[in-house]
Amino acid sequence: MSDRTTGTGDDGRRRWRVQPGQQERNPRAFARRRRLERRLLGVLVPVVLLVAWELCANAGLIDTRFFPAPSQIGSTAVDMIGNGILLTDLTVTVRVLLIGLVSGFVVGTVAGLLLGLSRIARAALEPLLSALYTIPKLAVLPLLLLIFGVGELPKVILVGLGVFFIAWISVLEAILDLPGAYGEAATAFDVRGWRRMRHVTLPAVLPQVLVGLRISVGNAVLIVVGVEFVSGDEGIGYRIWNSWSIFAADRMYVGIVVVALLGYLLSLLVQLLSRVCVPWAPSTAARRD
Repeated sequence: MSDRTTGTGDDGRRRWRVQPGQQERNPRAFARRRRLERRLLGVLVPVVLLVAWELCANAGLIDTRFFPAPSQIGSTAVDMIGNGILLTDLTVTVRVLLIGLVSGFVVGTVAGLLLGLSRIARAALEPLLSALYTIPKLAVLPLLLLIFGVGELPKVILVGLGVFFIAWISVLEAILDLPGAYGEAATAFDVRGWRRMRHVTLPAVLPQVLVGLRISVGNAVLIVVGVEFVSGDEGIGYRIWNSWSIFAADRMYVGIVVVALLGYLLSLLVQLLSRVCVPWAPSTAARRD
């Protein structure tokens, strides 16, 4: 930012003097320092919390039956990796999560485009989809188990349903919120059909679509873990619930940490995808500062 100083001129009037700040003098170094500060803060906060947790556990200030020390949780995680339990559970969860996420998001995006571009389709389907959206997804699980039986397919369908509605709403609202000037400019230059979709509509709605994808990732993780709580005998969600039932708090915390890391890494991947695909989006530019 610019530095502003004040002084008094020969005529007695106050005058402002604006000097370029560090951001203007060396924008690259300023941006690098800002990124470094952001990353250090992102790492420092959880490290401080873990150190405080460890010290409190060792000092007996907290009940380690419910809050085992991070070092104990880490040791349990190493043991679970060594005997293959954690990797097996993670593989099952990630497979269901990714299949449901991709399929639900693709179908939801297509549905959002259809309803956004077609007034008739929007009038016919939007009330029904809006009503179905309010149904808790886990409430549909017994019906899916009844139809498809026990296995991965009901979990995939349930994750896909949860993602579908978020993608559909995001794309639909992005199309409906397009500024009228975009359409007027396309009409003035006789840009129609697929060219209009490719060069006007898609670039305009893509930032909102990727925001919907980031929300969908978190929703998909919540659904797949919730489903594994009540159905199945493997997966991270099952491991958390099973550890709670046998009062193995350290294994339960391992599962919770893995879920948190999984959600964070997927969200980070979507952010990187946004930087590549929509560098013109204001939110993308803000993260670079």
